[in-house]
Amino acid sequence: MTPIIWRSANADDAEALAYLGAATFMATFAFDHPGKPLIAHLGQEHSAEYYAAALRDPATDILIGETPLGAPVGYAMITPPSHPTLQQEGDIELKRIYLLGPWQGVGNGKDLLNLVFAVVDQRRAKRLLLSVYEKNVRALGFYERAGFAAIGEAVFMVGPVPFRDLVYASNIG
Repeated sequence: MTPIIWRSANADDAEALAYLGAATFMATFAFDHPGKPLIAHLGQEHSAEYYAAALRDPATDILIGETPLGAPVGYAMITPPSHPTLQQEGDIELKRIYLLGPWQGVGNGKDLLNLVFAVVDQRRAKRLLLSVYEKNVRALGFYERAGFAAIGEAVFMVGPVPFRDLVYASNIG
């Protein structure tokens, strides 16, 4: 397998993140998300403009993984928490973490999660939150093996269509 070179994303990465975000979201969720709302969601939440704004936000960290030839294959986005009823003082959120299929299942996800924990540590957060779609069994197992525990749930909207996410937390340290 081609190795992944991880680094902090910068303003020049917005377009690559948009393609990568759309590709990984579609590959992960097309099995039960209606087509038109899914495509509209990708156009809004995985646009180059969306990632450009996120990259300008000093409260957001984005890690991007590339092949030695510079092709983007994975990323993670760490943000302030977005679960007001579940969050505590000192929380931070893993908003997105994705790898293209061929790079999954060989330790790259664990490597990326370790890099995320390093960012969380640099930010001096006490707890890392994340939301995961209740039907994403592979991701649920990955997070549970990494020490995350469910603390609640949230609704994730794809256009007008609601989906149930489980909110997980991992204590830091």
